[in-house]
Amino acid sequence: QVQLVESGGGLVQPGGSLRLSCAASGIKFTISAMAWYRQTPGNERELVARITRAGSTLYADSVKGRFTISRDNAKSTVYLQMDSLKPEDTALYYCNARQLPFNQDQWGQGTQVTVSS
Repeated sequence: QVQLVESGGGLVQPGGSLRLSCAASGIKFTISAMAWYRQTPGNERELVARITRAGSTLYADSVKGRFTISRDNAKSTVYLQMDSLKPEDTALYYCNARQLPFNQDQWGQGTQVTVSS
Protein backbone atom coordinates (compact mmCIF):
# COMPACT_ATOMS: atom_id res chain seq x y z
CA GLN A 1 0.00 0.00 0.00
CA VAL A 2 1.13 3.52 -0.80
CA GLN A 3 1.30 5.86 2.17
CA LEU A 4 0.29 9.47 1.49
CA VAL A 5 1.13 12.33 3.85
CA GLU A 6 -0.34 15.79 3.30
CA SER A 7 1.09 19.02 4.66
CA GLY A 8 0.80 22.76 4.19
CA GLY A 9 -2.68 23.44 5.47
CA GLY A 10 -3.49 26.19 7.90
CA LEU A 11 -5.38 29.41 8.51
CA VAL A 12 -5.27 32.13 5.88
CA GLN A 13 -7.24 35.30 5.20
CA PRO A 14 -9.46 35.65 2.13
CA GLY A 15 -7.36 36.48 -0.91
CA GLY A 16 -4.33 34.74 0.52
CA SER A 17 -2.40 31.73 -0.71
CA LEU A 18 -1.35 28.32 0.51
CA ARG A 19 0.56 25.45 -1.03
CA LEU A 20 -0.33 21.90 -0.09
CA SER A 21 2.10 19.03 -0.51
CA CYS A 22 1.51 15.30 -0.65
CA ALA A 23 4.43 12.91 -0.37
CA ALA A 24 3.99 9.28 -1.38
CA SER A 25 6.04 6.44 0.06
CA GLY A 26 6.01 2.67 -0.12
CA ILE A 27 5.32 2.71 -3.85
CA LYS A 28 5.42 -0.77 -5.38
CA PHE A 29 3.77 -0.02 -8.71
CA THR A 30 3.33 2.95 -11.00
CA ILE A 31 0.93 5.65 -9.85
CA SER A 32 -1.29 6.53 -12.79
CA ALA A 33 -2.71 9.74 -11.33
CA MET A 34 -2.76 11.86 -8.20
CA ALA A 35 -5.46 14.23 -7.08
CA TRP A 36 -6.70 16.55 -4.39
CA TYR A 37 -10.17 16.21 -2.92
CA ARG A 38 -11.87 18.24 -0.23
CA GLN A 39 -14.72 17.69 2.18
CA THR A 40 -16.73 19.85 4.57
CA PRO A 41 -19.10 18.69 7.31
CA GLY A 42 -22.38 17.47 5.87
CA ASN A 43 -21.12 17.38 2.30
CA GLU A 44 -19.73 14.76 -0.03
CA ARG A 45 -16.05 14.58 -0.79
CA GLU A 46 -15.43 16.40 -4.06
CA LEU A 47 -12.64 16.39 -6.60
CA VAL A 48 -10.60 19.60 -6.66
CA ALA A 49 -7.84 18.79 -9.13
CA ARG A 50 -6.22 15.77 -10.74
CA ILE A 51 -2.97 15.23 -12.61
CA THR A 52 -1.97 12.13 -14.55
CA ARG A 53 1.45 10.57 -14.88
CA ALA A 54 1.66 12.12 -18.33
CA GLY A 55 0.89 15.57 -16.93
CA SER A 56 -2.66 16.23 -18.06
CA THR A 57 -4.76 18.11 -15.51
CA LEU A 58 -8.40 18.49 -14.54
CA TYR A 59 -9.89 21.13 -12.24
CA ALA A 60 -13.22 21.65 -10.60
CA ASP A 61 -15.01 24.69 -12.01
CA SER A 62 -15.04 26.29 -8.58
CA VAL A 63 -11.23 26.46 -8.42
CA LYS A 64 -10.30 26.86 -12.07
CA GLY A 65 -7.99 29.81 -12.57
CA ARG A 66 -7.12 30.01 -8.87
CA PHE A 67 -5.60 26.61 -8.05
CA THR A 68 -2.74 24.83 -9.79
CA ILE A 69 -1.84 21.17 -9.38
CA SER A 70 1.67 20.00 -10.15
CA ARG A 71 3.85 17.00 -9.47
CA ASP A 72 7.43 15.90 -9.18
CA ASN A 73 7.49 12.27 -10.27
CA ALA A 74 11.10 11.83 -9.19
CA LYS A 75 10.19 12.87 -5.65
CA SER A 76 6.79 11.15 -5.72
CA THR A 77 5.20 14.39 -4.55
CA VAL A 78 2.15 16.31 -5.73
CA TYR A 79 1.40 19.94 -4.91
CA LEU A 80 -1.66 22.15 -4.89
CA GLN A 81 -0.96 25.87 -5.16
CA MET A 82 -4.03 27.74 -3.94
CA ASP A 83 -4.29 31.44 -4.73
CA SER A 84 -7.07 33.99 -4.23
CA LEU A 85 -8.54 31.82 -1.51
CA LYS A 86 -12.18 32.27 -0.56
CA PRO A 87 -14.04 31.32 2.62
CA GLU A 88 -15.87 28.63 0.64
CA ASP A 89 -12.51 26.93 0.05
CA THR A 90 -12.45 26.03 3.74
CA ALA A 91 -12.37 22.24 3.96
CA LEU A 92 -10.36 19.18 4.87
CA TYR A 93 -8.16 18.48 1.87
CA TYR A 94 -7.21 14.91 1.00
CA CYS A 95 -4.51 13.61 -1.27
CA ASN A 96 -5.48 10.71 -3.53
CA ALA A 97 -3.38 8.35 -5.60
CA ARG A 98 -4.41 5.76 -8.16
CA GLN A 99 -2.01 2.87 -8.46
CA LEU A 100 -1.63 0.36 -11.24
CA PRO A 101 -2.40 -2.30 -12.26
CA PHE A 102 -6.05 -1.72 -11.34
CA ASN A 103 -6.09 2.02 -10.57
CA GLN A 104 -6.86 1.38 -6.92
CA ASP A 105 -7.30 4.46 -4.74
CA GLN A 106 -5.21 5.32 -1.71
CA TRP A 107 -5.91 8.28 0.57
CA GLY A 108 -3.97 10.53 2.87
CA GLN A 109 -5.15 11.55 6.32
CA GLY A 110 -6.17 15.05 5.27
CA THR A 111 -4.94 18.54 6.02
CA GLN A 112 -7.22 21.36 7.17
CA VAL A 113 -7.48 24.58 5.19
CA THR A 114 -9.39 27.42 6.82
CA VAL A 115 -10.00 30.70 5.00
CA SER A 116 -11.33 33.32 7.37
CA SER A 117 -10.81 36.92 8.37
